[in-house]
Amino acid sequence: MRIEKAKETMSSKERVRKTFAHEKTDRVTIGYEANTGVHARLSKALGVSDNNMEPVYQALGVDYRLITAPYVGPDLFEAPPGRRVRQLEGCIMRWIEHEGGGYWDFCDFPLANATDDQFDTFPVPDPDHFDYEEARRMALSYDQQYGLAVGGLGFPDIINSNGRIMGMEDLLCHLALETEPALRFINRRVNFQLEYLERLMARCKDLFDFLWLGEDLGTQIAPMISMDLYRKIFKPIHKRFCDLAAEYGIPVLLHSCGSSSWAFDELIEIGISAVDTLQPEAANMSPAYLVKHYGGRLGFRGCISTAGPLTYGTPEEVMTVCRETLQTMMTCRGYHFAPTHQIQNNTPVENIIAMYQAAHQYGCY
Repeated sequence: MRIEKAKETMSSKERVRKTFAHEKTDRVTIGYEANTGVHARLSKALGVSDNNMEPVYQALGVDYRLITAPYVGPDLFEAPPGRRVRQLEGCIMRWIEHEGGGYWDFCDFPLANATDDQFDTFPVPDPDHFDYEEARRMALSYDQQYGLAVGGLGFPDIINSNGRIMGMEDLLCHLALETEPALRFINRRVNFQLEYLERLMARCKDLFDFLWLGEDLGTQIAPMISMDLYRKIFKPIHKRFCDLAAEYGIPVLLHSCGSSSWAFDELIEIGISAVDTLQPEAANMSPAYLVKHYGGRLGFRGCISTAGPLTYGTPEEVMTVCRETLQTMMTCRGYHFAPTHQIQNNTPVENIIAMYQAAHQYGCY
């Protein structure tokens, strides 16, 4: 299989920068995320090794790369038998089989029902224990060809990341009740993340094009938290990351699942430049709604649902929904074409090819 690419007159880096500036580009900026199972099948269809992301990115026309500093410190956690543990978080996972293969799901939440002392002594990484020089080497290896992102969906990701450690029910109760030990722990993690990002951005000065953050603010039908809670706890934390990005002169892209537009004016106020995921089936998240209410004030990334025709339809239906989405989102510029989440393992490869073919076929300005 092969994707016929659009004629390009810009580098990916130039395209990414102009998209964040709401300026005209040759085509839409393109992004890609997928689960390991479907990524392996897509790689095979494209004729490349499934452990080599770069040829897949190039085949699809992906315009940016995420740069991280490798962790080189001591192990912070030990995985229980039959489990995995994330060394930078401490969340525990177990293997869950499904028809498409399987995935590692979160379980055994280590700070569920935690005491004050457990919150205060739970390990958080040390910013000294990262190889910032290796990150700079990787950034330079792209030779100014691609847009480079710093951060990732776990920064600060107050709800999702801490929910993986405390359990979602405990976390939401701690936030609503403003439980002091839990808030201290959340802020210890935030302080580590900010110090890590500052060191990485200083080491790779002038190489990054945007800061990518993550936060899940909505369910499919409503906000996850109240506006008062967002303003009191979340907004000051988000602003600290936006202020750091402003120091380095780069825009901020915030990932948020579900119905999140209720908070978009707050995000604009603290300096968020663009929003990511944009599940069109969630309340007040359709392309038409977003363009009408926030077009020109926010950039948009996503809107190609992983719960719609991409997974359950035909290639022709995928092409249609992608074309219609592009026609709407491109009216205000600032649009990054991408799936709403990681493409799932039950997605036909033919549909993924159709999705990215549509981006090149209908995404030119």
